[in-house]
Amino acid sequence: MVVTGLLIAEVNVKTMWELGSGGVSLVSMATRTLGTVGVQITCWSYIFIHYALLVAYVARSSDILTNILGIPIWECASLFSIIFGSICYFGSQRFIGAVNGVLVSAIIISFAVLVAVASGDLHWDALLKANLQAIPGSIPIIALSFVYQNVVPVLCTNLEGDLPKIRTAIVLGTAIPLGLFLIWNAVILGTITSPETGMDKMADPLQELLATNGVVGPIVAAFSLLAIATSYIGFVLGLNDFLSDLLKLPSDRNRPLPYLLTLFPPLILSLLDPDIFFKALDFAGTYGVLVLFGVVPAAMCWSDRYSTSSLPSSVRQLVPGGRFTLSLVIGGAGYVIISELIDNFMINTNIS
Repeated sequence: MVVTGLLIAEVNVKTMWELGSGGVSLVSMATRTLGTVGVQITCWSYIFIHYALLVAYVARSSDILTNILGIPIWECASLFSIIFGSICYFGSQRFIGAVNGVLVSAIIISFAVLVAVASGDLHWDALLKANLQAIPGSIPIIALSFVYQNVVPVLCTNLEGDLPKIRTAIVLGTAIPLGLFLIWNAVILGTITSPETGMDKMADPLQELLATNGVVGPIVAAFSLLAIATSYIGFVLGLNDFLSDLLKLPSDRNRPLPYLLTLFPPLILSLLDPDIFFKALDFAGTYGVLVLFGVVPAAMCWSDRYSTSSLPSSVRQLVPGGRFTLSLVIGGAGYVIISELIDNFMINTNIS
């Protein structure tokens, strides 16, 4: 994920130089490097990722709120969508930033409390267990967890194309969540002690923790809801802006149509299948993230580096390894995508 972020930054800075302006989007980058087909893939992948994740967020938040409030799922899903959709539609940029800041602060506090409480009964020997066969199936979720590449163009603009600063921001910016993920995984997986519920039988370690520690449940619910809320706001704003641009609507004020197209389809889909959360995450990670932020960045960079167009030597390569590295990125992402397609086909064939 660090490599693909650096590849996007490299192409973005080159596109800024060629166009002579900042604020270059992924679509503009794809237009310059990959042509019409690349633009279509980029646009549909972007839309797919956002809708899939919004469906997952609404489904999971409604499940959490139902357990807390004791009201039907459809009411909780509607309540969540209306509250945070209204914040995005009616709120100013400053107000939305303030709300997001409060939510992020609450996330940090709840995460610290959660780790402190859950690590009280940590068994280090449990971390020595491994299930290597589970690695391929976990890659889409891991990729999805580290998605940040959609903000790389903004980062490049804010840092005025300064490649050393951009590289530092991307590397350090991904190192922080990596540290948090490793701490969280160590705490959760370190609670597995019994072989009959261990990794051999693919037991859910979080469910085991919730069953053995009653204090953790409310903290997990609060942490999850806060994390979903911040992500939901960001993806609603991102998809709304994209749809507004796609529909050629003026950007002087909010228009109801893009927000309706952003909020209601995920709400309806989440209500049609309340158990869609993990399905949506898996599909978004496999067919969205690994295409848009796996194959596409390497393909754009390949076109940029090895085409006949002349670009300044000051815009140097951020990722070494030449064609081998780019082939490895495209091949790795493509392998996971094809494997998932084959697995899903076999499952559907067996069901039929």
